Amino acid sequence: MKKSAKKRVRQSADARMRNRQTKSTFRTAIKNFEAAVLAGDKAKAEEAKKLSEKLLDSAASKGIIHHNTADRKKSRIALKFNKMA
Repeated sequence: MKKSAKKRVRQSADARMRNRQTKSTFRTAIKNFEAAVLAGDKAKAEEAKKLSEKLLDSAASKGIIHHNTADRKKSRIALKFNKMA
């Protein structure tokens, strides 16, 4: 294996781990939001909603998820939040 190929494998592994961490973070934030909605805690849900949307936008800007995917998830979060009111 060429030196450049070995470097590419290392870089890909690092990027994959960063991307997995980012995805895991926004998925956890969404789960926390949904738990707050189920519990009926509007203040906690609003806080979790803001964090989830921020993390989704961040992941989309980094190219980890497509911007349409981020927008779709944000829309569904907003619908759930608005149904609480």
